[in-house]
Amino acid sequence: MDAKGRRRMEKKKAYAVAVVIQVILASMAILAKAAFDRGLSTFVYVFYRLAAASLFLTPLAILLERKTAPPISLRLLAKMFLYALVGNAVAMSLYNSSLKYTSPTVASAMSNSIPAITFFLALLMRMEDLKMRSSSGMAKAAGITLCLAGVLVMALYAGRSLSPLNRHRVLAGHAGDKQGAEHVSRGLWIAWTFMMLLACVAWALWMVFQGLLLKEYPNKLLATLIQCLFGTIQSGVIAVIVERDRPSRWKLGLDVSFLAVAYSGIVGTGVCYYLQTWCVGAKGPVFLAMWSPLSLLLTVLCSSLLGETVHLGRWDSAGWGPLLRALGQKQGGSTSVVHDFGSSTEQ
Repeated sequence: MDAKGRRRMEKKKAYAVAVVIQVILASMAILAKAAFDRGLSTFVYVFYRLAAASLFLTPLAILLERKTAPPISLRLLAKMFLYALVGNAVAMSLYNSSLKYTSPTVASAMSNSIPAITFFLALLMRMEDLKMRSSSGMAKAAGITLCLAGVLVMALYAGRSLSPLNRHRVLAGHAGDKQGAEHVSRGLWIAWTFMMLLACVAWALWMVFQGLLLKEYPNKLLATLIQCLFGTIQSGVIAVIVERDRPSRWKLGLDVSFLAVAYSGIVGTGVCYYLQTWCVGAKGPVFLAMWSPLSLLLTVLCSSLLGETVHLGRWDSAGWGPLLRALGQKQGGSTSVVHDFGSSTEQ
């Protein structure tokens, strides 16, 4: 198979990889929410998650990349430290703290704002263009508008509860637990939903940064490992500061908390971060962000099957936004941001 055929095959694989990523993200959100309802500190969870990912990736990197790894300059290390701060320490801490006071459904729905945010950041960095007089430009603008409208609906309107498909709650918290979304006031729900929006902004920025990083350092495994190591240090400092008077919050029992940490660290971070970096290199950050609505559907279904109460807004326009953005992307052809990032693995 020639070079062009290999590139074509790699881009086809990106579709399957994108689906796997959304499955991992949806299942990880449900497990994390169950762990938080049992009292696990969100900041300690982020530290353990990144530490587990680092322990998982380090032997793989030593085994696979010890002879072929390109050198890393201090300037590049500084960039990775910044990228880890944005995508790991900040984004994860905000996301998981918000998840504790909302629900996995809200978290997945809010992630649908990532395509609009990613596209907006690409516009600011002049990596994407928006031609309002063309059909593709109007579809993109409509998609961005509906994404943001859906975010506001999810933040300001919790919606009616849907009866779960399974009446028995599988991942139940402690008896008398008041940490679940059902016991959170409307004000806290709105405040933490907007905090989750900030997490989505940080996550979208991280995806754009990954495209830039892959151009400068194409080794995806080492790039993922180094960012996980930096993120472990950064999140550890944050957790020590926040939980300095509560040493008991660092203990993990052999329950859903341990399962959530192990799964999110090894699969959700170690495996998923590598897959996300690979997908960005193959098709660009906008392509990866377009698959966010799938995570919402999977989260609603899994939450219902596990006996969780699902809250939905009156309209889910956040889910329609990425579809129209994708339509605009298709009609407009390969835009600059996708072309630039998509070529990073070909250099």
